[in-house]
Amino acid sequence: MTRVEWIKQHPSAVLFAVQIAGLLLYPLMGSTSISRALFNAFGVGIVLLALWAVRFSPGLTWVGAALAMPAGVLLALDAFFDVPALGITSSVLEACLYVYAAGCMLAYMLYDADITTDEMWAVGATFTLLAWGFAHVFTVCQYVQPNSFTAAVAPEAQRTWIELLFLSVTTLTSTGLSDIVPIRPVARSLVMIEQIVGLAYVAMLVSRIVGLTMRGRTSEPK
Repeated sequence: MTRVEWIKQHPSAVLFAVQIAGLLLYPLMGSTSISRALFNAFGVGIVLLALWAVRFSPGLTWVGAALAMPAGVLLALDAFFDVPALGITSSVLEACLYVYAAGCMLAYMLYDADITTDEMWAVGATFTLLAWGFAHVFTVCQYVQPNSFTAAVAPEAQRTWIELLFLSVTTLTSTGLSDIVPIRPVARSLVMIEQIVGLAYVAMLVSRIVGLTMRGRTSEPK
């Protein structure tokens, strides 16, 4: 099997790898708007590729494209023009795109009772999509209601993208809020919703995938 064929058969693995790589690359890219815009635009492209690969109909893919294209344009404009509304509007579209992509991944994994290797990778990819989606939701919340989140360092400052992504990942994994805490009612509501989503994801989907995998192994002829 060639590398291209492997990528075509395992789009979820590619998406998951890119998202994890992003966690390592964000701290190295600095805090400039251009670097963040370029990387986010790349991430949007990867999500679109994943949607295309697991699509159930062309219409579903076009929904993702309809969200991604204006988000990409706004990311490019935000990199060169210091207009907060551009970045926030892009975050709204990106949040919708990531949550929509996560929904498509869920439908992909729940489509039948046969668990493929790519569907196993999709478990991790869906988790990261949800984490990125909530991070964008937190970004919008912070813009609409300043000082929604505080931290041990510079408690009165607006939280950076990597800080909000860190909050999202720690909340979704139920490992705790650490040094970043929601202090406004709306922010706390959003964090509680993400906690419920994370718990439901593990309790219902992951347990189902594991159960079907084990059932498949035990039913194999010996």
